[in-house]
Amino acid sequence: MSRFLLALAALAPATAMAAPGGVPELPPYQVRAAQPAGDRLQPGRDGKAVFEHSCGYCHFPGGMGSNLLTKQMMMMKRPPSDGILSNRRDLTADYVKAVVRGGKGAMPAQTRVDLTDAELNAVAAYLARNAPKGGKK
Repeated sequence: MSRFLLALAALAPATAMAAPGGVPELPPYQVRAAQPAGDRLQPGRDGKAVFEHSCGYCHFPGGMGSNLLTKQMMMMKRPPSDGILSNRRDLTADYVKAVVRGGKGAMPAQTRVDLTDAELNAVAAYLARNAPKGGKK
């Protein structure tokens, strides 16, 4: 083993080497949820499951998207919990679809390969579930 790797291993905390083979375990927010079963092109997908698989690695607590949104929410005098998309009460399905397809700020646009229209509709419905009817606060 090279001196660099030996030095690096000496710096690693003992708990980080707990996994078999000495590979550190990833924090939960870096682990992607399993792809929901079924045809990605068919309507009726589980919006929560699709969100967790396709969006969670950025929009779960600790993800880059959540960190940036939390900072924005706090600057607007809103609760930090609004930085987590699934907590929001002001997201409409049309807004979610526009941001996902067009991108916004640091979030790149997601193509139909990244998220099919059926999956996007399910995610948009899931995130808009708490919004007041009519899209107004």
